[in-house]
Amino acid sequence: MFDRAPIVFVGPGVMAEAMASSLIARGGLKPEQVIMSGPRLQKLEALHDRLAVRISEDNRQAVGSAGVVVLTVKPQTLQEVLADLAGAVPSDSLVLSIVAGAKIKTLADGLQHSAIVRAMPNTPGQVGAGITVWTATDTVNQEHRAQTKAILAALGQQIEVEHEDYLDMATALSGTGPAYVYLFMEAMIDAGVHMGFPRRIAEQLVVETILGSIAYYQASPSHPARLRNQVTSPGGTSAEALYFLEKAGFRTALARAIWAAYERSVQLGEGKRRSVD
Repeated sequence: MFDRAPIVFVGPGVMAEAMASSLIARGGLKPEQVIMSGPRLQKLEALHDRLAVRISEDNRQAVGSAGVVVLTVKPQTLQEVLADLAGAVPSDSLVLSIVAGAKIKTLADGLQHSAIVRAMPNTPGQVGAGITVWTATDTVNQEHRAQTKAILAALGQQIEVEHEDYLDMATALSGTGPAYVYLFMEAMIDAGVHMGFPRRIAEQLVVETILGSIAYYQASPSHPARLRNQVTSPGGTSAEALYFLEKAGFRTALARAIWAAYERSVQLGEGKRRSVD
């Protein structure tokens, strides 16, 4: 699937390391087939020590012989990186971008390249438990699609979609989703501590409850609402707790938060700064 041409990660951050290490450990990729490229030599040398991959401080030179270029840079540095790489990616190579909010047209125009996959992973991908939504341009061939699936499988599950608009939606739902879960966990843990539990016990109770609830959901064909009803006895503790959550606008607040994240993703794609209220 991957020939001798290297996979080049432009932007050697956490997600790039997670993808590369998984491909080397489980995807049959040799360390010498991977190049990590970016301006910070100390960080690159640390990656070389951990993964034995090749490194480069020159992004343009690094992508010149690439079979696959994976863009993992921060959104705020994207324009500078695109300007540096314009015209340098080989015409028969694949470009896979996980840059939040970066539109395919922006990438194609900036790189002067047409075979582009735009993907939205999430942070659980760092431990192989993520979910990635991706879409491709018409010039991405079957070999490129197979390479995309292999690379994204290093992060967990992957879903191909037809329309790019779904990427902004995925950014708000699954990309940003772990933040909502962690905030929910934090609130539950703090409530446990407030009641009198030692924090370590509160954390264990919350984590195992969430893990168990997910496992039970996955093993059941039922809708989440039905499962919730199963643990909600009339006049019981669950009914009381859910009444207060609904009264406080929990469901509405979460829906509005996800919509706000979606709108922000669209704004990022249009190059707009966040407005200050």
